[in-house]
This record gives sequence, structure tokens and C-alpha cells, in this order.
Amino acid sequence: MYPDRKTIRRRRAVLAAFVLASVALLTVWFGEPMGGVLHTIQRGAQEILSPIQTGASRALKPVRDTVAWTGDTIRAKGENKRLRDEVGHLRRDLATAQTTGRDAEQLAGFAAIARRETFPSGTEPVTARLIARSPTVWWSSVQINKGSGDGIRIDQPVITGDGLAGKVTSTTPGTATVRLITDERSSVSAQVMPEGADGIVRPKVGNPNDLLLDYVEKGSKIKQGQTVVTSGFSASRGLESIFPRGIPVGRVKKVDRSELDIYQTLHIQPFAELKRMDFVQVLTAARSGARAEVTSP
Repeated sequence: MYPDRKTIRRRRAVLAAFVLASVALLTVWFGEPMGGVLHTIQRGAQEILSPIQTGASRALKPVRDTVAWTGDTIRAKGENKRLRDEVGHLRRDLATAQTTGRDAEQLAGFAAIARRETFPSGTEPVTARLIARSPTVWWSSVQINKGSGDGIRIDQPVITGDGLAGKVTSTTPGTATVRLITDERSSVSAQVMPEGADGIVRPKVGNPNDLLLDYVEKGSKIKQGQTVVTSGFSASRGLESIFPRGIPVGRVKKVDRSELDIYQTLHIQPFAELKRMDFVQVLTAARSGARAEVTSP
């Protein structure tokens, strides 16, 4: 049912009245003196409502702070995770770089010693990595990752990029055990350069960091700092030296002279850093058929 015309006219009249009232209020708002009165009313209303607004703001502050703290915490956790991941990557990169640098330094030493020393013809160095060593008796022996399948045989000499390390004492197809020159059973025929005084290098009992060159004739004028190298001499009749001549062994750091003996003993600092080495070279085919030098049982 549709409204009649009177109802429509009445509604239009009410709407017109509202429009006129709105225009009048706007005119009064910007005019004087009624504008000042309305402004005063507005300020009064603000002063009345201000405590309510302040109270509401204070009441809602913990909520706002909690929301802000939650957001900051979530962002901080994300940033922490990103930074931890970044630090982890940097540590791995640093470790890789340091390991690569250390390996490169040791491997470069083999090229340097090959240039300095002349090994017998037919010698073919085989580079191997250490895969096992005892943390408590590091001076005795180590295991390497090359064996008989790589041409390695018992009694072949083993060197580092700095000097003599030891000899092979046992093999498997893929591994070998190396007895170090600091082991109590080891002995090496050696000479002091440039004089050429001969002796036998042995480890000092109870001190693997100190090598002794025994049986050096007292008349030999040995000085601190002179170099000791393998002599390549036979230790006794019928036994051939397994170490080719000229491999650096160490440097003289002290001379013990006794009035009661015809020999003098030299203390030697080994060139090879046996406790820190990661790579060695086995001098394969160096003197085919060689047998062990003087060794203790």
C-alpha cells in the first residue's frame, strides 16, 4: 500500500525543516556573537569528556603495550634467527677457508722439499692424509689413507713438507701405519752438515720433543743451528739404509760434550711438526728391496 499525498508532503516539509536548521546552525557557528557561545559549549563538553578519554586511554594502555611488545618480540625473534643463521654460515666459511689454507700450506711444502732435495731415481712420492693418531701417544705412530694398493710397502720412508717423519711399518690395501722418528723404537743414520759428522738419531727417552744424535766423534766441531740430514749409510754390514741421503731431519740446538767418552751427543729440534701434520708423502720405490735400519726390538 503506497502512502497518500498528505504523508508525502509532510515528509518533505520535515526534511526541508532539517536542512534549514542545519544551514542556520552553520551560519551561527561562523558568526558572532552566537559563534562564541557555541565554542564555549564545545570547550565545556571537551573538559567534561576529557577525564573519560584519559581514563579510557590509561585503561587501554596495557593492551596497546602488550600488542606492541608482541609485535616487537616476533620481529626480534625473526631477526635473531636470521643473524644466527648468518653467523653460522660465516663460521663455516671461516673454518673452510682456514682448513683449505692449512692444507695448501702443507701441500706446498712437498713441492718445496722436492726442489731442495734430490731423491734417488725411481722414487715416486705418494701423498696421503692422516686418518688416525693417538691423542696421548702422538709421537709413536699414525695411520694414513693410502696402502699397498697405492704402491706403499713396509720400510718405505715417510716425509712432510719440512723433513723426515718416519717409515711405514704395516700396510693394508687402503691404509698404512707409519712409525714416527720420535717413537722409542726408531733410529736413523744421519749427518751434520756441512762437516759431515755421522751419528744415529734416536728419540730421548721420556721426551719425544727432543731427538738425540748419538755416536758423533768428539773431534767434530759442531755448532748450534747446523742442519742434520739422513746420511743414506748402512747401519751395519748387510743392512742397507732405507732412508735416501739428504732428507732434512732437524737442527742442532745443543751439544753435550763429555770428557769421559770418545763421542758427543747432539740435541736436535726436528723440522717436521709431527704433532700438527695432516699430510705426509711416502717415498715409494725408494731403494727397492731395502730393509730396516737399526731398530730396537
